[in-house]
Amino acid sequence: MLCVTIARTRHKHTIQEHQQVAELGAKLAELRLDYIGRSIDLGRLLKNRPTPVVVTCRRKEDGGRWDRTEEERLMLLRSAIAMGIEYVDLEEDTAIKIPRYGKTKRIVSLHNFEGTPDDLESIHERLAKADADIVKIAVQANSFGDMVKVLELMRNAKVPTIGIAMGDYGTPSRILATRYGAPFTYCVFNSERKVAPGQLSFDQMTNVYRAESIQATTRLFGVVADPVAHSYSPLIHNASFLAHDLDCRYLPFRVASGELPEFLKWCCRENIGGLSVTIPHKQAILPLLTQAESASQGIGACNTVVFAGEEMVGYNTDYRAAMDCLTEAYSKMTGKEDPFERASVLLLGSGGVSRAIGYGLAQRRALVTVTARNPETAKELAGVVNGKTIPWNERHSIAPDILVNGTPVGMFPDMDETPFQTSKLKGKTLVFDTIYNPEQTLFIKGARTAMCPVITGLQMFVRQAAYQYRLFTGKEPPIDVMVKTIKKAISPVNYKDLDEDDDTEDGDDEA
Repeated sequence: MLCVTIARTRHKHTIQEHQQVAELGAKLAELRLDYIGRSIDLGRLLKNRPTPVVVTCRRKEDGGRWDRTEEERLMLLRSAIAMGIEYVDLEEDTAIKIPRYGKTKRIVSLHNFEGTPDDLESIHERLAKADADIVKIAVQANSFGDMVKVLELMRNAKVPTIGIAMGDYGTPSRILATRYGAPFTYCVFNSERKVAPGQLSFDQMTNVYRAESIQATTRLFGVVADPVAHSYSPLIHNASFLAHDLDCRYLPFRVASGELPEFLKWCCRENIGGLSVTIPHKQAILPLLTQAESASQGIGACNTVVFAGEEMVGYNTDYRAAMDCLTEAYSKMTGKEDPFERASVLLLGSGGVSRAIGYGLAQRRALVTVTARNPETAKELAGVVNGKTIPWNERHSIAPDILVNGTPVGMFPDMDETPFQTSKLKGKTLVFDTIYNPEQTLFIKGARTAMCPVITGLQMFVRQAAYQYRLFTGKEPPIDVMVKTIKKAISPVNYKDLDEDDDTEDGDDEA
């Protein structure tokens, strides 16, 4: 079950938002009384409430906004209990001062916004003894290992426990909470109104991750990266699973470089089905796998892992997708059956995607030149693809048949940048930008102006995801669903809040 946190400064907006989330299907809402600016009218908030509620009034030292007296806060909580609320959230010291009354269930909670204590189990035991129906522990996760500690706490708890690992490292703990034994997990109605680091919106939890229906039998997949919050892979893979009615979910896993070996062990223990692999792990993951296809070994980079028992098998779908795009476009340009032989290629960048594309083109006997802001990595990649390298500041000195951008220059939010002066382009150059957000980068726009044929990063992104989907599921990917999902996600359309009223003032309409 999902509990939607409502933290508004005015009574009428709190009531409106509560009604809205109920209409969308929410079964439980948390009312954050510490956010309300004026004297709190409990009768107005609780009368005819459309869902059961958790009433919370958090002090500043506990991460809340309550700035009035402690006596007022305790009286408010006692009054809410006397009015028959379904749940009340009490800190450990508060739980001692407020006895059980009526049918209200007691959530005894602790919040640590600095890190994850080593003694989670003893903290949990202490909170449980404070007459708790539910124990809630929310801690800041500063590593993937911290998140695993929270999951294990929920899994092993004798008392119903909600464990939350806050921040990007902890996102899976929010999505998987009920799978690990939590009675419910928290989210917010609007992602712009997060009250804790890493909170997801009701829409994300419901429509992207379908969190309420995740079971012990649900097969898990994901993307491993650092950072990872920007990834659109969960959107398109989860939409594809839904299109095929598969009991699978795809999650974002933020893992630092030093944690990669332990993360893979965790994946094997938890029966993870497969992974997309991206920056900074594409090269580092290869020696940790039990086997890898020849293309991944030749490229020296892997962007896909499939788990089968204790086997971890690596693939490179960037390579396949990029070569599909290039072959289709360049064959059309040249009319040749084997169009790449002796074709001149200028590769901008020397990272994982550049390695995949450079390898594929070199295999087809293209003449590859590598240029990058890091001359050492450019030289190393040139050796891999039997090519040559030129300094970054000399990249405009040649006119290639194929120009590929494998750098992040021009990616959202820095969309006013371009890795290449398109005024230097000739109309016979095929231009390929691997960036997919935005699809129409400044580089692509300039290439179109120069009358060059283009390949966008979105075309490659969808194709590589489609290859991954086949590897993960054995099914043909729903390409139309993938394209529609990613285009909607990167669309510049701004969706306004349903509630456009100002919510920043302390006043309230008491009508």
